[in-house]
Amino acid sequence: MTSTAGRPGQLWAISDLHIGYAENRALVETMRPESDDDWLLVAGDVAETVSDIRWALGTLADRFRRVVWVPGNHELWTHPKDPVTLRGVARYEHLVEMCRELGVTTPEDPYPVWDGAGGPAVVAPLFLLYDYSFLPAGCATKDEGLAYAHGTGVVCNDEFLLHPDPHPSREAWCRARVAETERRLAALPAELPTVLVNHYPLDRHPTDVLWYPEFAMWCGTRLTADWHRRFRVETMVYGHLHIPRTTWHEDVRFEEVSVGYPREWRKRSGQPGRLRRILPSPSREEVAR
Repeated sequence: MTSTAGRPGQLWAISDLHIGYAENRALVETMRPESDDDWLLVAGDVAETVSDIRWALGTLADRFRRVVWVPGNHELWTHPKDPVTLRGVARYEHLVEMCRELGVTTPEDPYPVWDGAGGPAVVAPLFLLYDYSFLPAGCATKDEGLAYAHGTGVVCNDEFLLHPDPHPSREAWCRARVAETERRLAALPAELPTVLVNHYPLDRHPTDVLWYPEFAMWCGTRLTADWHRRFRVETMVYGHLHIPRTTWHEDVRFEEVSVGYPREWRKRSGQPGRLRRILPSPSREEVAR
């Protein structure tokens, strides 16, 4: 095994590991840092069961200097296969406590500062959810959007498995998370850039390439559309869409870092499960290669 000692640390990211699939679990088993000082951002959808989430995050935390995790919708599902039957906020808090046992940073912890190459930058893990404001064309309300989605047959399983308890709705939970997170980000030192990590993109533009545009309703909130400007964002890291790619929006880099399902990544020419470098930032020429 090649030693990683002495190499400069880098900030890497990955998401949507979905290790309930044996092929994806095998990808996690091969993930290694390039340096003893590498950090890894995990932008949600590790798995549906607490035991699988614990295995994956624990495995990665044993290898990387720091692992930073944000929840995806799949972690928040109360899935019939999971003996842990907690719902909503109680499930999320259970996962946060598990992460703390593993030494994994969560959205409930102080935001760490990356001081390695490309830094310093505040790394802010976010948990924001969605509020159905990314509506399909021609729809003016959530009810209209959901009716349209049901008519097409494209409905996210969150409608059946992701419970907002004790909030009255998922959008109410989203608004509460946005308000608290906005307060924390506004208090950050003005001289430091940020790397914001969320399961969903902060702006709607990455959803423009979805094969099923109605799925955008479960992909974020318009409440964060200006955060990349307000909070000095160096890179916005997200997953959820299973469309790994780099886009620039108003000169800010948006990085979709998901692995996705085996049926999806088998079609791609690149190496499956490849970690994406966030800092130091690659040039646009490097990204295009």
